[in-house]
Amino acid sequence: MQILTARLAVVEARIESGRPSIVVGGRRLAKLRHNLEKAELTVEEWRQRWVAERLFLTADGESGAPFGNYTISVHPEKGQVSIVLPEPLRQLANAPRGRYNLACTVAFSHRREEWLDRARANRAVRYDIVYDPERDRWYLDASWSCDPVVLPTPQEIQASGEPLLGIDLNADHLAAYLLDPHGNPIGDPITVPLQMSSPASTRDGRLRTAVTELIRIAKEHSCAGIAVENLGFDDARAVGRETMGRGERGKSFRRTVAGIPTARFRERLRGMAFHEGLVVIAVDPAYTSIWGGQHWQHPLQQQHQKITVTRHHGASVTIGRRALGHRARRRPGVTAPDQRIGQRRATGQTVNVPRTRGTVSPPRTAGTPNGGDKTRLRQDDQLTRSLTSKTVREAAGPPYVRTLASWPTLANNPKNGFPVPPVT
Repeated sequence: MQILTARLAVVEARIESGRPSIVVGGRRLAKLRHNLEKAELTVEEWRQRWVAERLFLTADGESGAPFGNYTISVHPEKGQVSIVLPEPLRQLANAPRGRYNLACTVAFSHRREEWLDRARANRAVRYDIVYDPERDRWYLDASWSCDPVVLPTPQEIQASGEPLLGIDLNADHLAAYLLDPHGNPIGDPITVPLQMSSPASTRDGRLRTAVTELIRIAKEHSCAGIAVENLGFDDARAVGRETMGRGERGKSFRRTVAGIPTARFRERLRGMAFHEGLVVIAVDPAYTSIWGGQHWQHPLQQQHQKITVTRHHGASVTIGRRALGHRARRRPGVTAPDQRIGQRRATGQTVNVPRTRGTVSPPRTAGTPNGGDKTRLRQDDQLTRSLTSKTVREAAGPPYVRTLASWPTLANNPKNGFPVPPVT
């Protein structure tokens, strides 16, 4: 962090002085000229890369121009590329108005429909012509700015009735869960592998693969958006170095934090989800894993006996609930898992409501556990036993009711326990 801060200070000083150091082709490639042996390059190979980096042709588009760009235009149906030549090269033109038509045609495969919509409507499209010396091929890149979009609020997402996908980002996987508009988890827990310990050349591709899988799941379930954590580990890296030191523990912590691609994942997800019509909501990451494991892991594991539910899946539920505007914790009114056993009201299951001081407990029956799950009666208990017949013949008689004061004590019947008086 100190090295980067020092470099930033040097760059800002050069900009303020009015003489910034700019190298067309890249400073890194220019310095590589003095270390060709380490880079395993020859002078000719380096020269080809240097010329290719400095050789480019760019034309910004303008709305209203033919096919969105007057300088470099591409026909939407034919794929023909036409370039306006500068005045010194007008004698080379092979088309009217000083234009030069390339002999080859081009075709776009990625986001082709969006490009066709803009080109046919004469909306601005920028084109870049670049050369790749390794493949010895020319490429045409098209880019444009997206229209501003008004994002929906959590209340509007709830009113739409569409589910939301909550995602918890980890070092080696992505834990996700689907939530309905009321914040209830639905379906099975989702785990997407994320192998970021691979070489640097393949990390971005693996990240794109994971993001593509998440978007596929969201589109399959008709989700309104995706909820993620607004993570930033700059402070965590500094604190980890100061508190944990530079030993093995501190190195392990910093290695784990560095392996989580927070910024790249957020940017990739935002860009790819936008083109699929999905909203990305970033929420506060405080206590998501703790509350997810405390309030959601065990209930979700009871619902899915054959699938392992981790606290990261619980964290994804917490993230999704925050994005919908609900509390992270479970509502203290969830119905018991088994209504035949858990005979409690649905408005007070998870909270123990204390009884007002001075109130008397309700009468107990002989089958009610008392004192350590044992049916043991005390002299100060108010016992009421109501015995009714189970047959139709004896159902007409009145029930037998007798208080504890008129019953014999346990000392009179040490073997049989508490006696049951005959029914009269």
